[in-house]
Amino acid sequence: MVRTNLNLRLLQDWRKCKPNRRVCARREMADAVSIFMSIGLSEQKAKETLKNELLSSTLKKAIEVAQGLLGSAVIDKTTGTLLYSMVTRLKDTHRLSFFTEYIITRKITTELQLSAALDFVKSHPQEHVDRSEFETACGVGVVVTPEQIEDAVELIIKKHKDQLLAERYRFNMGILMGEARAALKWADGKIVKNEVDMQVLHLLGPKTEADLEKKPKAAKTKAAEKDVKIEQVSEINGEGKTEGKSLMEQLRGEALKFHKPGENYKTEGYVVTPNTVNLLKKHLEVTGGQVRTRFPPEPNGILHIGHAKAINFNFGFAKANNGICFLRYDDTNPEKEEEKYFTAIKDMVEWLGYRPYCVTHASDHFQLLYDLAVDLIHRGNAYVCHQHGEELKGHNVPPSPWRERPVGESLVLFDRMRKGMFAEGEATLRMKMVMEDGKMDPVAYRIKYTPHHRTGDTWCIYPTYDYTHCLCDSVEHITHSLCTKEFQARRSSYYWLCNALDVYCPVQWEYGRLNLTYTVVSKRKIIKLVETGVVRDWDDPRLFTLTALRRRGFPPLAINNFCARVGVTVAQTTMEPHLLESCVREILNDIAPRAMAILEPLKVTITNLPTNAQKELRVPDFPANEAKGSHVVSFSKTIFIEQSDFREVMEKGYKRLTPDQPVGLRHAGYVISVQRVIKDNGGKVCELEVTCVSSDSVEKPKAFIHWVSEPLRCEVRLYESLFLHKHPEDPAEVPAGFLSDVNPNSLTVIESALVDRSVGKAKVFDKFQFERVGYFSLDPDSTSEKLVFNRTVTLKEDPGKI
Repeated sequence: MVRTNLNLRLLQDWRKCKPNRRVCARREMADAVSIFMSIGLSEQKAKETLKNELLSSTLKKAIEVAQGLLGSAVIDKTTGTLLYSMVTRLKDTHRLSFFTEYIITRKITTELQLSAALDFVKSHPQEHVDRSEFETACGVGVVVTPEQIEDAVELIIKKHKDQLLAERYRFNMGILMGEARAALKWADGKIVKNEVDMQVLHLLGPKTEADLEKKPKAAKTKAAEKDVKIEQVSEINGEGKTEGKSLMEQLRGEALKFHKPGENYKTEGYVVTPNTVNLLKKHLEVTGGQVRTRFPPEPNGILHIGHAKAINFNFGFAKANNGICFLRYDDTNPEKEEEKYFTAIKDMVEWLGYRPYCVTHASDHFQLLYDLAVDLIHRGNAYVCHQHGEELKGHNVPPSPWRERPVGESLVLFDRMRKGMFAEGEATLRMKMVMEDGKMDPVAYRIKYTPHHRTGDTWCIYPTYDYTHCLCDSVEHITHSLCTKEFQARRSSYYWLCNALDVYCPVQWEYGRLNLTYTVVSKRKIIKLVETGVVRDWDDPRLFTLTALRRRGFPPLAINNFCARVGVTVAQTTMEPHLLESCVREILNDIAPRAMAILEPLKVTITNLPTNAQKELRVPDFPANEAKGSHVVSFSKTIFIEQSDFREVMEKGYKRLTPDQPVGLRHAGYVISVQRVIKDNGGKVCELEVTCVSSDSVEKPKAFIHWVSEPLRCEVRLYESLFLHKHPEDPAEVPAGFLSDVNPNSLTVIESALVDRSVGKAKVFDKFQFERVGYFSLDPDSTSEKLVFNRTVTLKEDPGKI
């Protein structure tokens, strides 16, 4: 049994073990692992949690609170899983007891409720939460009855009745489900779907032969056939921008050689069987000759810049050819999957401007995949093996002594695996085939006693990528299975498995990965950066995850344009970050309104203006196109300029303010001249007293500088490369490892910058060009009291410009 006072027990153990602290540390780790496993974590996940000191400490506190509320050390798995999910997602840890109470008392029982609760607290940062309002927001105590579901669905069916009767089963049923889920927020999704299906069947009756006929294709004009356009819309600061280039222009190269739907057999390397033609014929009956692709990420990490190429390629290729693209989560490893990854992946796909035709999961097909595995055994193409995981690693794996075991025996053992009669690692199902890299008999199923994110405890055996991927492609009738070059070694197993089961076999196409220098994108390495405090989280703007790029202020259209410029090549591509930044500048130059900000302020008092002198100036948002709007800035007796825009001693080539050289003020219509330089006790210039004259009455100055008056104080974060070397993961370049290569100057925080008040109502991720400084984006850390800006990229200026 787990004791309630965890910290006291650990302290007592530590004192007992003082002479041998190494042994004690191992004992503490084992105790902590035991505690975490007691709430339902797998041993691996418990150990991974321990690596994150903050997470493990918070989880221990949550368990202590939970055990105190329960009056018992026993926490059931479902509650424990929800507790762990809460701890990993809770940013404001002083609300830990508050959330733990709601979970333990079963007022919050689902991930949907937990997400709503976390969102509520995030949008209500005040110390005391209105519990009544909170409980309403996250559905506490809400019970949706079958009658309510029936009534709500009935109203929705009635609303679309005419169109349903006209289109019958060709009607997009997703519309009905979407409206039903919106109306029945806290209802069980499966029950809602069953009710929709039942009422549709009641209205339309069973499908007829006419319903099963393929939908006639709409006639296209010759112009449309000649140049199919795609539309990618990027919403930035409320503005929409459309890129109207054909996808084949954006994704040039290998895409031009792709087969036409139904002509899979024309692809080099495609394996043809006696039944191939018949299967392709049935495939075309289902798809109507439509191009179908899919983007199949594993929901165990955050997408990065390399995934942006995959997203553009899969979604873009389908869209350019009037096809469809699925977003399919490859959720076959419950130990590593978390809700935050499912949500973040979909958010990033949509942020890049794409909408999945359908969101699916490998787990949607678990029963079918199991049935196919049984069929594979029946056909003599798979067997249950008892070699351990360590024995199966590498390329010189000894042949399995169970390879030729009788089919009947493997069927019985596989059924026992399914029923949980073996321990993890005690048995696997292996396929009888040799992969292109020489690996023999890859694993199809393994045992994992970890609740699945979607199916719970229904399954204790889970299919592998090698088994799942091609079969899900087949079920969804994918025409072009696009993947990166490292999956080429799995192409033979892809074709073999489809053909061994005599099911439709798509075509696998490989393309080169997109890599960037001066960064790492490995999940394991990013986790290490987070754990060691080098970066704050997956969305730290110094990383090249998509969430990080969004936070830094990169427009999605710029990322798409970058991927298009890289092109679709078979060879792996490694690009410099400045090429991506160039694409960013091109977009921001058109869509980021101008404002003035001072990073290192120097106070300037204009002595020949009255004390109460003040006027408002109308400044264009885009000086090159004043028709695009303007904003108002104040001008008064006291202004602030950049410290670097003044030099006490004149230097050759310096064109800005000195005691002997006046300078113009941008947008103000004034030229100022220094009358007095004021210094602090340390001899540093802290204020200038100047006089001003109208710029029309004097000779044009050599330079005009930006300034602010009556500004807002803000925080500004300046970013540089996270690593010092181009290839921080290369031992030849960085022998001590990537953590030793971290740039100590990758982040500079300026806490007392000044910005004009025109940006005061900006929303998170709004973008601006701070004149003469760079492009900036409003960070989510901003509050009503203090704005925080991230520098997205510097201005594109000549290096020698003064």
